[in-house]
Amino acid sequence: MAKTIEDIQKKLDSGDAVVLTAEELKTKLRDGEEVTVDDVDVVTCGTSGVMSGTAALFHMQITEPGAFTKAKEVYINGIPAYPGPCPNELLGSVDVILYGTNHSQTIEDYGGGFLIKDLINGKAVEVKVIDLEGNEFTKEVTLDEMNTARMIGTRMAFKNYNSFTNPQAKAQKSIFNVSPMEGPYNSYSFSGCGDINPLQNDPEQKVITPGTKILLNGAEGVIIDNGTRSNPEKPNLLLTANIKDMNSYYVGGFKTGLGPEVFDSVAIPIPVLNEEILENLKVLNKDIPLPLADIHGRHLPIDTVDYTMWDGADLRPTVDPDSCFNCIPCLPEIYCPVHAYKKDKTIDPDLCYGCGYCATVCPRGVPSINMGSVTFEADGKEKTIPVTCRQSDKKRGMDISEELKKDILDGSFKL
Repeated sequence: MAKTIEDIQKKLDSGDAVVLTAEELKTKLRDGEEVTVDDVDVVTCGTSGVMSGTAALFHMQITEPGAFTKAKEVYINGIPAYPGPCPNELLGSVDVILYGTNHSQTIEDYGGGFLIKDLINGKAVEVKVIDLEGNEFTKEVTLDEMNTARMIGTRMAFKNYNSFTNPQAKAQKSIFNVSPMEGPYNSYSFSGCGDINPLQNDPEQKVITPGTKILLNGAEGVIIDNGTRSNPEKPNLLLTANIKDMNSYYVGGFKTGLGPEVFDSVAIPIPVLNEEILENLKVLNKDIPLPLADIHGRHLPIDTVDYTMWDGADLRPTVDPDSCFNCIPCLPEIYCPVHAYKKDKTIDPDLCYGCGYCATVCPRGVPSINMGSVTFEADGKEKTIPVTCRQSDKKRGMDISEELKKDILDGSFKL
C-alpha cells in the first residue's frame, strides 16, 4: 500500500515510524532478510567525498564605513576570494565568493577546504582587502563575526564516478590521487560511497528533488536543483546550507597531486512511499558499475568494475609504531592529505579520512589498512591491482546518515 510523506511524518511524530540508515538496510539485505514497504518508513543515505564544486559566500565588515570606496581584490589567509556581485561602496564591508579549490598564496598546501574547517573550528582568519586605488586593509575575522557565511555546492553527491589507474610507467599528477600516480597498472584510486550513496538509492530522483531537506556537513540544508554537468545518467546536486551550523568533522581540505581540494559530507532522507522506491533502495555494491579510466584523461575508458571493494574493507588504518625505522622524511606524515598522521606515529581520528594513502607510501607498513583490490581487462590481459587511494570516506558517509536518522527520530528534522 502506498504511503505519503504526510503519513510517514505522522508516524514519526507519534513514535511509530521505522527509520534505517542505508548501511543498516544493506546489512539486512546481505543477511538475506526480506524487507517490505511495511517494514521501513525512511532510509537515510549518506556520502562523503572530494567535492570540487564547493563555494562559500561570505559578507564581512572590514573597516569603518567610508574607509574605502570598493574592494578590487580580497584574500582570506592568502586565498583569493572574489568580491561582489554587490559592490558595497563606502560601507567598509565586502561580499565575497571563495572557491573550495582555490589555493593560498601565503600558506603551503592550504586551500578553501582547510579554511572553511578552520572557520568552523573558531579560528580567526586574516582578510586582506585591496581597494580600487591600491590601498590595503587587513583585519582578522572569525565565523561568528561574519554577517553571512553560506555554502553553495554547485555539484555535489554525484551518483556516478570514474576510478583511475595509470597504464604508463611515468607518474602522473592529478586531482584524483594524493601524489603523482605511479604506473604501470600498480595504483588505483576511486571515489564514491557505493550502495549508501543517496543518488544510487534514488537513481530516477523520485524523492531527491528540488526543495528536499538534507544535512550538508551536519547543517540542515536544502536541494536547490540538480547541479552543473548533471544529466539523467550521471546526476549530481546543487545544495546549500549555513556554514555557521556545520560540524567541522564533516568538511575540510584534502591535498592532491595538483594541490588542495575540499571534501564535504551529505545525508538525504528517502521516504519509502511505495514498492518502486524500496526496490531502488535494495541496490548493493555489486550492482553498481564503476568505470575505470586512464588517469591521463577522464574519458579514456579501460574497463568497468564495481564497488565491491567496500565490502569487507577497513574504514580506518591501524598503526604499529614498533615497526617504525624513523625514516626521514616520514612519508605518511608528508603525504597524509588531511594532516591526520602525526610525528608520534599516531593518527588523529577526527581528521583521518580513511584514504589509506599513509599505508600506501610507508615502506615499513607502520600504518596498515585493507582497502581491497580490483580486477579488470587491459591490453588483452586480466589484471588485479590493490586500491591505493580512496577519495571518499564511507565512515563519514555512515556517520552523517546516522546523525540524520537520530535527528528525524527526535523530531529536530522534519521531512
